[in-house]
Amino acid sequence: MKTLEFKITIDAPKEKVWQTLWDDKSYREWANVFCEGTYAESNWNEGDVILFLTPDGMGMNSVISKKVENDYMAFKHLSEIKDFNVLPADTSEQGWSDAMETYRLTSTERGTLLEGTMDMVEKYIEYFGEVFPKAFEKIKELSEKK
Repeated sequence: MKTLEFKITIDAPKEKVWQTLWDDKSYREWANVFCEGTYAESNWNEGDVILFLTPDGMGMNSVISKKVENDYMAFKHLSEIKDFNVLPADTSEQGWSDAMETYRLTSTERGTLLEGTMDMVEKYIEYFGEVFPKAFEKIKELSEKK
């Protein structure tokens, strides 16, 4: 597994970027870059389960391992979801178990630096290497709207 890293500077305060990241409506807008109709089911609290899903029931079963409001969010991926069914970690074909995905917000003179990391299985490195920057551009666009 390899950790991919992404960064973008956004001309908006951390609070606005945080809201863009995790508000249901705006989350769906920027996550749409990965797969049309992507959404998340969660209470968005540290320790809670979060399901990242596509409309056809594919996705990831994860847990919010760390949440610091307006600063940091970390997800630990546990297993895949197929046909809206959570697969046991030991039968996950892609080896996603224990992969981490993080988002860090840092105030800068120009607004906010958004940094993200994602542990990635070899099969998807190229895809996410191309798509994650597009998602960050969408987050920037949504956050900078007045």
